[in-house]
Amino acid sequence: MAQKPILKRYGLTALVATIVTRFSPSLNSPCRLKKADGEPRDHIWLGNYGEQVAAAWLQSQGCKILAKNYRSPRKGEVDIIARNGKLLLFVEVKTRRADSKIRGLDAVDQSKQKLIEKGANSWLKRLGTRDLPWRFDVIEVNVKDGEKPKINHVKDAF
Repeated sequence: MAQKPILKRYGLTALVATIVTRFSPSLNSPCRLKKADGEPRDHIWLGNYGEQVAAAWLQSQGCKILAKNYRSPRKGEVDIIARNGKLLLFVEVKTRRADSKIRGLDAVDQSKQKLIEKGANSWLKRLGTRDLPWRFDVIEVNVKDGEKPKINHVKDAF
């Protein structure tokens, strides 16, 4: 009996998720919190790194990334906009060093939530509909020098 082609057996989304999970340097390489000259990396680098890791992780879970660092005309912002099946995700990414005293989720206060909501409303307006399921998530990326990043996905965070 002939086997079905791999894309039909597993589906394209599952195949992409498997490839990303297995081969993504973002998910599988140790984090280097110091530059080659020994200088520590700054918070801008850390935030960008965390967003890269979060996007790769979402893809590994079968999500499609629609936008990164979306900025709306009315001062709204969303780190990652993704689709998981028919569900639209508006994701805030918070990256913390292992020795941080504050959890990433705790940094998403009411003022930050309002910025994300403005960005989400702008995106939904661009789509021309609000008749689809969507939610606000937070992905915490915790890093320690020389170790793979640890990801915590907080669904429906606010």
